[in-house]
Amino acid sequence: MDNLPGSPARRGWLQWIDPRGKQGGGWGFLINRLAGLGLTFYLFLHLMVLGKLANGPESYDGFVKLAHHPVVVAGEVLVVLAVLLHGFNGIRILLTSFGIGVARQRLWLVLAGVLALGIGLFFILRMAGVLS
Repeated sequence: MDNLPGSPARRGWLQWIDPRGKQGGGWGFLINRLAGLGLTFYLFLHLMVLGKLANGPESYDGFVKLAHHPVVVAGEVLVVLAVLLHGFNGIRILLTSFGIGVARQRLWLVLAGVLALGIGLFFILRMAGVLS
């Protein structure tokens, strides 16, 4: 029965992230999945770096130098944006799971994205020292 055409075993795991034919709610779930995977990857890296800091002051100094590298700073911005988007989109998913706003899922998704980008922009400006 698992090998019937269209069954999960036949479609494979790539359908889990396939955006084709998705409505607003499907796009929201896809965004949440990808943000969640990215945050899980970040958590793994974060724990590895914290483990290296236990090696003493030299490791800490190396970490501080690395933390100011533009690629790391860009990664921090992406992590903050992913947290915000994952969180606001999660609230959207929670509300629609209880039947609130189901007919307007695309609007809720856009609102979640606008909120995430707006707060993310504030974070970027604070991090750049433009806002104090």
